[in-house]
Amino acid sequence: MIRQAKKEDAAAVISLMYTAIGDIAHTLAGTQDVGTALQVLEGFFQEKGNRISFENVLVLEEDNRVIAFMLAYHGSQAAELDRPFLNRLAANGSTTVSIEREAREDEYYLDSIAVHADYQGRGIGTKLLRLFEQQAAELGHDKIMLLVDLENTAAKALYVKMGYKEDGVVTVSGHLFNRMVKRLETAL
Repeated sequence: MIRQAKKEDAAAVISLMYTAIGDIAHTLAGTQDVGTALQVLEGFFQEKGNRISFENVLVLEEDNRVIAFMLAYHGSQAAELDRPFLNRLAANGSTTVSIEREAREDEYYLDSIAVHADYQGRGIGTKLLRLFEQQAAELGHDKIMLLVDLENTAAKALYVKMGYKEDGVVTVSGHLFNRMVKRLETAL
């Protein structure tokens, strides 16, 4: 069953998210300690108004267990959604004044997606990608975007097969990613 995430999903979603975003989690949390980073991100997940809030997450649940998630928001909201992270970093003495901008102002952005290892290879990721596209269209967005690590050629091949086109390279938390963009036909 696919459903809107709830605050109670924090541990399951953040654990999956960590497998998808790795070093980016440490950048957002402001720590290299895995346990502390997970704890910080779980706290943000349970709050409204930030990029990894439960508000922006859909989960796939099977046997009363979160087995996959997708996190999406519009690029025009990125600065506002990143502000709580920057405030936390500043309060902890960090000199970080911005978080890398992944999405442009006119893009609906798939921030992260992950499927639990026990459930991979069943088409769940593709199903969530289609759901992301459907969600974007229903919200009236005609341009969608996601990032793929330059080294993840299998994922990039899937995105190309699904109609995404390469639109440059960005560096996020020291890693290079291809920007992959797709235009949607939206109903008027």
